[in-house]
Amino acid sequence: MALLTLVRHGQASYMADDYDRLSPLGELQARKLGEFWVRHGLEFQQVFRGPARRHLQTCEIAGEVMRAAGKSWPEPGVIPEFDELDAGKVMHLCLPPLIEHNETIRRLNDEFRAAEATPEAGRLLQALFEEVSLHWAEERVAVEQLESWRQFRARVRAAVEMVRRATPRSSSSVVFTSAGPIAATMSCLFDLPPQKSLDLIWTSRNASYSEFLFTGQRFSLSSYNSFPHLDDKSLLSYR
Repeated sequence: MALLTLVRHGQASYMADDYDRLSPLGELQARKLGEFWVRHGLEFQQVFRGPARRHLQTCEIAGEVMRAAGKSWPEPGVIPEFDELDAGKVMHLCLPPLIEHNETIRRLNDEFRAAEATPEAGRLLQALFEEVSLHWAEERVAVEQLESWRQFRARVRAAVEMVRRATPRSSSSVVFTSAGPIAATMSCLFDLPPQKSLDLIWTSRNASYSEFLFTGQRFSLSSYNSFPHLDDKSLLSYR
């Protein structure tokens, strides 16, 4: 049996001008993950990451902790297919036609716009994004220039297969990625419909990890959205 560990990046800079960088909390979460691996004697023979800066930073921080403790930490390989779904593009291209034809999304958009300068803005934007994403994933809004959920899932499946081929028997690989690719992996494994798959994204903890065991054609879930290293409530975040 070989082990594949998928790590969601630490908390990024939600609602900031540059989302794609870790917040101070995200940096601490990544450090806690590395310390947990050191305490439990875990090592990885292959390390990979997606192309985003938040993937890179989470990988670097956890790796620095591992190397400082004398643990093996190979130079990470970059796999572009482990990038997150393009949330900005989903909103930019899908929101206008949905506002025109969908009363619920029109109301959610109005509520967000009215509260943009308040502390409630983040929560209202998330509610709007979840509703728009569901219409996109279920192909209830057609936008030719946009990667579909099915295409996204197929992209992630191909990335997982790439790592499986690169992972020798009885060894361990770790991939630093985002909530979407981890949910897509679960979706492929259990043949989940879009809504159930998206639900996994919204409940994913920052710097959590999910583990999969595999050999030959067999690919099984060992753990999902685990965060024992985040041993204080103040360390928990979703985005």
